[in-house]
Amino acid sequence: MARRTVRLDDEGRKILERLAPKFGGKTATIHEALERLAADHDRKVAFDAFMKAWEEEDGPLSDQEISAMAKRCGL
Repeated sequence: MARRTVRLDDEGRKILERLAPKFGGKTATIHEALERLAADHDRKVAFDAFMKAWEEEDGPLSDQEISAMAKRCGL
């Protein structure tokens, strides 16, 4: 694996320094962050596809249905 340089501003460096001990060092922290970002992205893509299929089959959700789901999810 080729080494890459990651350039961070002061705020990014402070965040990395704060998190590095928890995740096993700076490199491990950046890997963890990338994995979490990818997982979040994949969940969003899957959710968007689910909602599109839902709306194609049953039409869009009503405001009442959205409110009920938000309440159930604690949002």
